[in-house]
Amino acid sequence: METPRTKGGPDAGQPASDEHSTLTLYVNGTERTLTLDHRTTLLDTLREHLGLTGAKKGCDHGQCGSCTVLVDGRRANSCLLLAVAQDGARVTTAEGLADGGRPHPLQEAFLERDALQCGYCTPGQICSAAGMITEAADGFPSHVTPPGAPAEGAPAALDADEVRERMSGNLCRCGAYPRIVEAILDVAL
Repeated sequence: METPRTKGGPDAGQPASDEHSTLTLYVNGTERTLTLDHRTTLLDTLREHLGLTGAKKGCDHGQCGSCTVLVDGRRANSCLLLAVAQDGARVTTAEGLADGGRPHPLQEAFLERDALQCGYCTPGQICSAAGMITEAADGFPSHVTPPGAPAEGAPAALDADEVRERMSGNLCRCGAYPRIVEAILDVAL
């Protein structure tokens, strides 16, 4: 029978689990095989194990969106995902949006519209915007999409209200929201 661990006992300071798994991720088009502790988040994997610092650790609770990446083409808060559960997934970070040396159109629009101030949330905003534009093109409605529109599978029309609603999971504490909406609409329309 196992005895419970006590504070300061012989197991103090030891991890609760020493389990690791080997997994493969396709990060920004490159196959990456890693052996990780089961408790490692996708965000920590990207930042600490792969050196990709675009996705930021903000709230670490999935509330600010600064860690947003695309997982199999859908936006996700990487701080909430365990890396081992993503085995075989295609992950795209802000670094992977560019096409060779040319920035993604959203990256260019954010620069042209000055849609960033401190820039901390910008990589997550741009990844979320890229995923949001695809979701709208695939016909996924938002909370503000009128009932019955679009027809199933038809692209959802994007306007400022749609962009604000769909981007509501990404916070900018500098208050650059008007420029962010403009930059996204520059690309989406």
